[in-house]
Amino acid sequence: MKIMKAAYRLFRGMVITAACILAVIVLVARVSGGEPTILNHQIKTVLSGSMEPVFQTGSVIAIKLAEDPATFQKGDIITFHIEDKLVTHRITEAVENNGQVFYRTKGDNNDRVDLWTVPAENVVGKYVDVTIPYIGNAMNIAQSKIGTGLLLFVPGLVLLVSAIRSIILAARDLEKKKLHPNG
Repeated sequence: MKIMKAAYRLFRGMVITAACILAVIVLVARVSGGEPTILNHQIKTVLSGSMEPVFQTGSVIAIKLAEDPATFQKGDIITFHIEDKLVTHRITEAVENNGQVFYRTKGDNNDRVDLWTVPAENVVGKYVDVTIPYIGNAMNIAQSKIGTGLLLFVPGLVLLVSAIRSIILAARDLEKKKLHPNG
């Protein structure tokens, strides 16, 4: 029975911690109007299967922001802007044209090289081999209006219920002491 209680407490603590971290990430993103950046790294949600099996749809990945976007090489996995979208694909070739660097890219799970070439200035950053599966799905939900509301409401409700439970237990203990002062 003690093992079950300990496992439940550990699980509850992990869920509350994950919810708090997710809430902070979402709130920082909303307040700053962009992606939260920590030590020159950002997390991105994977929305398609074009890079499977390197990372799965619904995962989050870490990218290091590009300091000099013209220095990436064949084989690097980069995140870039193209046609109002953010895409993460592998470089198949770096091409220099009139002093400007362009990248040809391909999703590992795609049959062909992408139709576009990516100007170096469109590169946001490079994938740094950090992937957390499934968390991206939760982040997408959390970034919606309803999800943000739930991230604020649910932990508050849990804290309120926990406080009420503590008060009730303390009152029971006090009542027991009054009924049995010596024992």
